[in-house]
Amino acid sequence: MTSPRIRPYAPDDLDALVAINDAAYPAVPVTGRTELAALAELAVPRLVVDDGAPAGFLFALPPGRDYDSENYRWFSERAERTGRGFLYVDRIVLAPRLQSQGFGPRLYAAVFEAARAAGHPEVLCEVNVEPPNPGSLAFHGRLGFREVGRQSTKGGRVEVALFAAEVPRA
Repeated sequence: MTSPRIRPYAPDDLDALVAINDAAYPAVPVTGRTELAALAELAVPRLVVDDGAPAGFLFALPPGRDYDSENYRWFSERAERTGRGFLYVDRIVLAPRLQSQGFGPRLYAAVFEAARAAGHPEVLCEVNVEPPNPGSLAFHGRLGFREVGRQSTKGGRVEVALFAAEVPRA
């Protein structure tokens, strides 16, 4: 047995990521193999690997991607107004056995490092406020995220808080 570690994505990881993603429904949408592969290509993916197999992941997107997400578009428009680059965390998913063991913050640390390396001053994300997701709100607050806006999504069925965190200097 090896200790879980963080590493970049490889195409051979895709089937495991689809299974991890879909097991987390309704926290994240069920996403087919083709769509998740396309998202991985657009993103800066980071994985948690446990005993040699993916057990969690985080996908973050830089500006300028052709990605049809209401929240990504909101952040892209904000970046155009402010001139600030970013990495947008589209989703983070961990297998239940790894939750509450510090892997979420470790995945975010890897994204902050990727943002710093790319010269982006912010990491961005959204959290549902209706229906409420108090655990995610608390988690992101502990990581230093602050609310920069709100919007209704999915035809008004969901309201999200839009969050930004400054990338610390090295």
